Amino acid sequence: MTQIDCLIVDDEPIARDIIRTYCAHLPYLRVAGACGSALEARTVLMQQKVDIVFLDINMPVMDGISFLKTLKTPPQIIFTTAYKEYAVDAFDLAACDYLLKPFSLERFIVAVDKAMEKLQPAGNALVDAGESKEDDFLFLKADGKIYKVLHDELLYAEANGNYTKVRTTQHTLLPTMTFSGFEELVPKSRFLRIHRSFIINKSKIDHIEGNRVFIQNTEIPIGSNYREQFLRQIGLSS
Repeated sequence: MTQIDCLIVDDEPIARDIIRTYCAHLPYLRVAGACGSALEARTVLMQQKVDIVFLDINMPVMDGISFLKTLKTPPQIIFTTAYKEYAVDAFDLAACDYLLKPFSLERFIVAVDKAMEKLQPAGNALVDAGESKEDDFLFLKADGKIYKVLHDELLYAEANGNYTKVRTTQHTLLPTMTFSGFEELVPKSRFLRIHRSFIINKSKIDHIEGNRVFIQNTEIPIGSNYREQFLRQIGLSS
């Protein structure tokens, strides 16, 4: 297996040691450095290639989220923090995963596996380019027309009798298809079932409050049977 270079960024020495110990359990991970601040990490990233950064958020001088915003071509970022409230910001910045301290070795390995999956296809980018372009939209038949809808335009879908109400940035469509049929059309990594009657686009979440998700001023309930899986999918499970 290819060697993966990692950088640990955390102002707490104990936290750095724990991640270093976890890395030692995975022979393909090589710790390229351990930094106590974001500014120190910037220096390391300018000097060498790093594949994964384990990044604390709450640090002095510059926090982890501000640091990530300064990187033009960031490596895979796995946030490590004691604070849940930064999760939405983290995923807006396309973080690979979000580990809540204290996290187990098992949870750490899951996060590393996610980062590895994102790193692996890089070599096949040219081969897969055509396929990935075909995969970023779908066609929906509604009102006697066929609409091409980009995944990025989809906000959420709601079960509505024999129809599925699909809300996009431009339209509200009522295609004649079952809710489960719509669920099969969209990528599960991005579109999450959070209620028996609702599927949402994870990247369009504005904020989460209690048992509700807010997307462009629309309140969407989180079903009690879906809550645990939903929190896990956005990196907020313990």
